[in-house]
Amino acid sequence: MPGTIIDMSKIKQVLQLSMNGISNRQIAKALSIDKETVNNYISKAKRETLSFKELIKLDDPVLERRFHFGNPAYSDERLQTFMELLPFFVEELSNKHVTRYNVWQNYREAYPNGYGRSQFFFHLGQNLEAKKKPSTVLYGSYNPGEKIFVDFAGDTLSYVNRDSGEIIKIQVFVASMPYTDYAFAMCVPSQKVEDFLYALRMCFEYLGGVPKIVVTDNLKSAVIKADKYEPTLNKALEDMGNHYGFVVIPCQPASPTQKALVENQVKLIYHRIYSKLRNRQFFSLQEINEAVWELLKAHNQTRMQQRTYSREEHFFSVEKGVLKPLPATPYQMRYYSDVTVQQNSHVYLSRDKHYYSVPYILIGRRAKIIYTNSIVKIFVNGEQVAVHPRIREYGFTTIKEHLASHSRAITERSPEYYKSRSKCLSEPLYTLISAIFDNTIASIPPEYYYRTCDMMLRLQKIYPANVFAQACGICIDNNIYSGKKLENIIKNLIHNSEQSSMSAPIPSGHVNMRGNNFFQ
Repeated sequence: MPGTIIDMSKIKQVLQLSMNGISNRQIAKALSIDKETVNNYISKAKRETLSFKELIKLDDPVLERRFHFGNPAYSDERLQTFMELLPFFVEELSNKHVTRYNVWQNYREAYPNGYGRSQFFFHLGQNLEAKKKPSTVLYGSYNPGEKIFVDFAGDTLSYVNRDSGEIIKIQVFVASMPYTDYAFAMCVPSQKVEDFLYALRMCFEYLGGVPKIVVTDNLKSAVIKADKYEPTLNKALEDMGNHYGFVVIPCQPASPTQKALVENQVKLIYHRIYSKLRNRQFFSLQEINEAVWELLKAHNQTRMQQRTYSREEHFFSVEKGVLKPLPATPYQMRYYSDVTVQQNSHVYLSRDKHYYSVPYILIGRRAKIIYTNSIVKIFVNGEQVAVHPRIREYGFTTIKEHLASHSRAITERSPEYYKSRSKCLSEPLYTLISAIFDNTIASIPPEYYYRTCDMMLRLQKIYPANVFAQACGICIDNNIYSGKKLENIIKNLIHNSEQSSMSAPIPSGHVNMRGNNFFQ
């Protein structure tokens, strides 16, 4: 769609299919993207200095910056106006006898500096085309190692919680290689995104490789409960595909025959696994999975009707060798969050209630956080600006170089900091501050006295050195560790000094003064 940047995970899927030798026209049909858009992205990728494989490995914001940096189509103010008016244009075209030319004339009357006729027709046509339903998926006979069909079984299994006696229902993930009918099944707690992707990962490890295409049922059916912190299954599955090197092509809801093979596999799982577990009792997810995998192995090793070999024999002879190799590291689900850099040079990851630092010059900028179970990456304007280990509790993760100089001074405060600073200013103050930290009660943290030390450093600047040194001595002798009391002592010393200087003079022998012999 003009003016709307396609998600980079889908663009990576375009590159994956192109690497597999699929034509641009077929890619457009399979992923429901305009063919010209596919052509443009493939052309851009070919002009890049990086290979397709290297582009796929880039983080989404970095890839987006490479593809769209400086593209005037996405910064033209006219496009923003056009997109805001698009619903009105569509409504106008639904009226009888109204043509695109009529709509354009009305548009130019309201916006004389808007798009010319050819550009207006192009953008309108592109948007109307994008609103059409997907036309098809990749048809053709199955090829070894090319596709895998995945789905959840309609019926659940269950186990008993040992502690509470509660019956826990669980979902059964089922996958099938269509060329050999080789099957995989696994029990997971739910159909939520994380469980779905974990089951798919275990499926690839069971196969010992990765097919080129994962064909799913309607993706929304794989999520029972939405989670504001998790990406949609489409996005998460595309991310996983970019890690493992497969592309995702969902079945069309209107074409149930496309998923008939995996649904038939589900029926076989019912007959050969469910039925044999019906009288057995299990007490953990792992225990029931071990039973399922034992029966699954027997199912794959059973000779197929009218054939002299089993599914397992067929798979290992013709499909196992053509699968893509498993990556060196397993996939970790990626989560996304759009935030603003706060005044303290940190971004806030609300899911963990944790703050992560970024360079202070980015304060106020919009940032994208991409995080997994172990790492947090922060991007601004398509550039990675910080990487932190993920911490799942309230607190701050700070790299001191990210902070401004005055912020670093605050965050780096410590007993040693105050001792070192006071020693350069006043020996009595150094003795007092050292006594404060040396004589603190064990249950009171040093941070409790930081404000007191700050106040004492301030007092040292504004009062005479001799008076301040005397006051520090009094505090040390009397175990006084309060900034306010130190200031009161200083004020009293100054006041007493002033009073002594104003004492009455010794009387002189004036004639009008009465002496001792006045009454004699």
